[in-house]
Amino acid sequence: MEKQREDERWMARALELAKKGLGHVSPNPMVGSVIVRDGKVLGEGFHEKCGELHAERNALADCRRRGHDPAGAVMYVTLEPCCHYGKTPPCTEAIIENRLGRVVIGSPDPNPLVAGKGTEILREAGVEVDGPVLEKECRALNRIFFHYITTGKPYVIMKYAMTADGKIATATGDSRWITNQASRNHTHLTRKQAAAILVGIGTVLADDPTLNCRYEDENGQPDLWEAPSQAGHSPDPVRVISDSRLRIPMDSRIIGSADRQRTIIAYAEDPDNADLQKRAAMLQSAGAELLPVPADAEGHADLAAILNRLGEMGLDSVLIEGGSRIHFSAAASGMVSEVQVYIAPKIVGGQEAKTPVGGEGIPVMADCIRLGAPEIRQFGEDVLLTYRRKE
Repeated sequence: MEKQREDERWMARALELAKKGLGHVSPNPMVGSVIVRDGKVLGEGFHEKCGELHAERNALADCRRRGHDPAGAVMYVTLEPCCHYGKTPPCTEAIIENRLGRVVIGSPDPNPLVAGKGTEILREAGVEVDGPVLEKECRALNRIFFHYITTGKPYVIMKYAMTADGKIATATGDSRWITNQASRNHTHLTRKQAAAILVGIGTVLADDPTLNCRYEDENGQPDLWEAPSQAGHSPDPVRVISDSRLRIPMDSRIIGSADRQRTIIAYAEDPDNADLQKRAAMLQSAGAELLPVPADAEGHADLAAILNRLGEMGLDSVLIEGGSRIHFSAAASGMVSEVQVYIAPKIVGGQEAKTPVGGEGIPVMADCIRLGAPEIRQFGEDVLLTYRRKE
């Protein structure tokens, strides 16, 4: 029992370290590692940036910097050590070379290149391997990585903010602001983690958004980014606009910054439409990427096709912050893995005021899209309900 408590204690610390990589390691997983002997930390590390050293090697380097010899010590790592050559050499080699006595893993690695092989190599070399420890927490941290590596499809998060009476805007279309600053900053933390953010053309025409990551203080003024990773401004997600007829204005803030922040405009392909092709050429000249996809039954760019193409392009996660029509299309596609609902203690009423999910809707309650029980967080007076898709 004492050994189990110790393992959980140090794995919890490794998880804290892993979170520091949020927004910087995609499409790799966030991983943290701690090296311990006799209850004392010899070294710590986390995967800091895609293409750079993994958590295990960073922890070993930290151990050496502190003047410690890791031989015989215990290494805690949130994910099974890799055993293949990629942008960095295998972590199993470093563990064996440094003669660690025991390795405790948080979760097995579902990557087919690892998938138990790392554990097997360590054991064959005489290293004791235990785990998983805090597996649920370790898997939750890397839910995006686990989903993408096993399915090849992006992990899709649908997010919206609404009033207590279920409105995303007033009857006049005003929506600034439904939630408080703390809730909006948390939204930007989710943007920081996502590879791409997707909205419909209706949102662009109504709000002229920038769709970047930013942090603001309680007065709405820009401030240093404060997140579980590190202070400083975060990288922005790829912007994806579902714009069936390419109506996005050339003077919009998105097109005006397309040469600085990667921007993909998805539209319903129509090779015989000369005006559409001319418009596509103009957008490309402004720095946007054009993504033609088949049209759905209503003539809109097929959302499932867009999401599948984004996965093929290496984008492992997509945050959808669209309007009510695109939210229904996303939910109906069966590709939404998570729904984040921010609820503000406000009532606006209005029969014409928009609700979060519109579209044609589902006619029979028995056919509804089912979600699991929510996780609940509070930001001041606002509440965030996070649902995961019920399999």
